[in-house]
Amino acid sequence: MEHEILIVDDEPDIRLLLAGILEDDGYVTCGAADADAAIRAFRENRPSLVILDIWLQNSRLDGMALLSLFREERPDIPIIMISGHGTIETAVSSLHQGAYDFLEKPFQSDRLLVIVRRALEAARLRKENAELRLRAGEQNTLMGSSALVNALRGQISRVAPTNSRVLISGPAGVGKEVVARLIHAESKRAEGPFVVLNCAALAPEHLEEELFGVEGSGDRPGRPGLLERAHKGTLLLDEVADMPLETQGKIVRALQVNTFERLGGSHSVKVDVRVLATTSRDLQAEIAHRRFREDLYYRLAVVPLQVPALSERPEDIPVMAQHFLESCARSSGLPLRTLAVDALACLQTYEWPGNIRELRNLMERMLILAPSGDGEAQNVIRADMLPEVVREGAPSMTCLTADADVMSLPLREARDQFETQYLQVQLMRFGGNISRTANFVCMERSALHRKLKQLGVTQEDRSAASSERDGQDGK
Repeated sequence: MEHEILIVDDEPDIRLLLAGILEDDGYVTCGAADADAAIRAFRENRPSLVILDIWLQNSRLDGMALLSLFREERPDIPIIMISGHGTIETAVSSLHQGAYDFLEKPFQSDRLLVIVRRALEAARLRKENAELRLRAGEQNTLMGSSALVNALRGQISRVAPTNSRVLISGPAGVGKEVVARLIHAESKRAEGPFVVLNCAALAPEHLEEELFGVEGSGDRPGRPGLLERAHKGTLLLDEVADMPLETQGKIVRALQVNTFERLGGSHSVKVDVRVLATTSRDLQAEIAHRRFREDLYYRLAVVPLQVPALSERPEDIPVMAQHFLESCARSSGLPLRTLAVDALACLQTYEWPGNIRELRNLMERMLILAPSGDGEAQNVIRADMLPEVVREGAPSMTCLTADADVMSLPLREARDQFETQYLQVQLMRFGGNISRTANFVCMERSALHRKLKQLGVTQEDRSAASSERDGQDGK
């Protein structure tokens, strides 16, 4: 990433010398001779680093006052102090106020470049650590191997290297932010910041302040908004349908010209940001009801991506459920538990209105609260341990109680009942895939078809997606 360095010194020869050294090493520079010019350049250019002279002749503020102002406004930008009249006390004082380092004039160009590189690397590591802390505990991969998930992975791989805006749609809890993070991670902006604006969590009167920032005036520091913080990176507008109409109009303009004004400001701020957006609503319906601007929709939906609901890919549920159990066991220090086949069948038939988020929460609850058995079975979660709402749509075997009167039936009827329930569970376990089910139960595919017909197991009993997968098997 190209770094811009602001040089603040009242001596033109020093500014020219520093600019030459830094530009020869591949940096972009800008200069300022006094406090007012320095403040203006700092706010408009958003430099990666500042080289600041302590003694600024004929300036309203000296270097120490500017250091305090810059640190208050942008504590993430490293500042190197320089002086030709410095003392040990001055150097120590500047370091205590947050300067990265202190250089006394005249200085060697090699030493200057070493300190600049170290300062920029330290700033980069701080940003990375902050990002990792924000992402701690989050799921940042797409789990599963279903056709829907594989197709989504392919779409992400194609759109990520471009600079196109992407609108990510899907019901709540399906992992839309995960998709956005993957797009950023696979893009050319991966080393830049990934910034999230949750449009649903902020009151309308605070959203513009958070997005565009607040202009500083005089010695009063301003505050950069998320658009500026995302410079050279990616900004995610999470649940963009909750953005007020007035703010929508302003973001349309910002997207069109890549410039905006801070609140209370009069000059334009230029940014280089890729914008992604997510929504769980039907934006076309929102447009029809005049709750969302059509021009904003077309600016955001250059590439639309749809994230499938969990109920559309039941074959991915076993892997995801076990992953969440393992993750929770590691974080909580509890013994790892596994899911019995009948429990998996229940999970695969449930509709999951809360999608992946609901599945993760349920697995954490089961790990903590599900009763333990004896011996080897103590760490197995069975169907009868699951909440009733999860069990009610499952194949009947998973709903039998311990006192079910199977022993009162003739052998043939008991065997047919068992086989019916057993095959229903296995079909659900393999997402209705006849070939995989036949292989697991050690039957020929044609023999399994005959058995299902004999037992009266209908297409509806298998799964909603069974017929489609049967066709893929070459039926």
